[in-house]
Amino acid sequence: MDSKLSSRILDAVADGFESQLDFTMDLMRQPSVRGQENGAQSLMYTALESRGYQMDRWAIDIGEIEAHPGFSPVKVDYSNAINVVGTHVPEQNLGRSLILNGHVDVVPTGPLDMWTRPPFEPSIEGDWLYGRGGADMKAGLCANIFALDALRSLDLQPAADVFLQSVTEEECTGNGALSALVRGYRADAAIIPEPEEDMLVRANVGVIWFQVHVRGRPVHVREAGEGANAIEAAYRLIGSLKELEAKWNARRGDFRYFEDLDHPINFNVGKIAGGDWASSVPAWCTLDVRAAIYPGVDPRDAAREIEECLELSSREDPFLSDNPPTVEYNGFFSRGYVLEEGSDAEKILSQAHAVSFGSSLESFVTPGYLDGRVFVLYDDCPCLVYGPVSKDIHAFDERVSLASVQRITGTIALFIANWCGLEKLS
Repeated sequence: MDSKLSSRILDAVADGFESQLDFTMDLMRQPSVRGQENGAQSLMYTALESRGYQMDRWAIDIGEIEAHPGFSPVKVDYSNAINVVGTHVPEQNLGRSLILNGHVDVVPTGPLDMWTRPPFEPSIEGDWLYGRGGADMKAGLCANIFALDALRSLDLQPAADVFLQSVTEEECTGNGALSALVRGYRADAAIIPEPEEDMLVRANVGVIWFQVHVRGRPVHVREAGEGANAIEAAYRLIGSLKELEAKWNARRGDFRYFEDLDHPINFNVGKIAGGDWASSVPAWCTLDVRAAIYPGVDPRDAAREIEECLELSSREDPFLSDNPPTVEYNGFFSRGYVLEEGSDAEKILSQAHAVSFGSSLESFVTPGYLDGRVFVLYDDCPCLVYGPVSKDIHAFDERVSLASVQRITGTIALFIANWCGLEKLS
């Protein structure tokens, strides 16, 4: 692509950025936490339909995906777990096809009084757009749409099929992106504009979600020594899981791209519940845990090691040795992935990034979950997870850099032009 056209595309992105920001904020006002994604997906559907894309919308069907090796177990109703896809079909299919993917679901807010601003009332201060889900990842989701809008404003469109995917369940199972794959959506490359600090993700951990159910022996607190406190027993098990975490981190030298990371494997006790009454020794406790695994590790093998760790720890406890905890898998059961270097898609992204940012594209390794694994592992599709600068995702006062979002949108528009080719709007 000549520099003149590149400049025109970036100018078109800049001209449309105010509208892009308005739509992003409208989407952020939809509180699309798990089970409540339908409002945001309706907004996405309308936006894509109004642009003339061929539309598809469906609720994730567990029966269609549970036999797939990428499936994660789920314990909630999927009636409102809606996926939306808008498809651009060219006049002449001359280029390479592309999936522009993003997730609409967001994590819970936590206590509202700990936010500086209401989480679902987006606001701007300087270069930062504040609000739950703005960074992770509604700004990126909207960048996909407005990158194509920028080309349209120049009377241009991709000369190949482009699938705009807005999926759910990224924050808990990855089953949304998997459902789209099983439904038949495939392409020569994919882009996911997650908040990745203007960099490309080279490798990504897998993730397992599980619950540890601990039973105790309830008695009146005056006779506490005769009972068995399930909450205190759970804390002992947490200590054992942390020892396993340290053991897995010590193995990082065996895994390419992870050798130099200080702490790639995290076991997070994200939720704990137990007991019924302050004056009763608690009879039960449940831990919700998220554990990371290296690329190449089978989640089933990791799960066995986790269960063996808990079993060994229980043997050393007078009560748990006869009343061992049980483990239940209730979410992510996913492999990690490595994006191999040297693909045409990565080369074109690097070129587009250099034009948009004026600097070379860097890559890095992230210890968080990404839907990129669905494309890389199960469709042999180069998936470029690449997105804007952010702060405090999954935390209070989540925010995303507006300057970064605009440049990322420019990179995506340039990538589309080079990867798919361009044709005149009819």
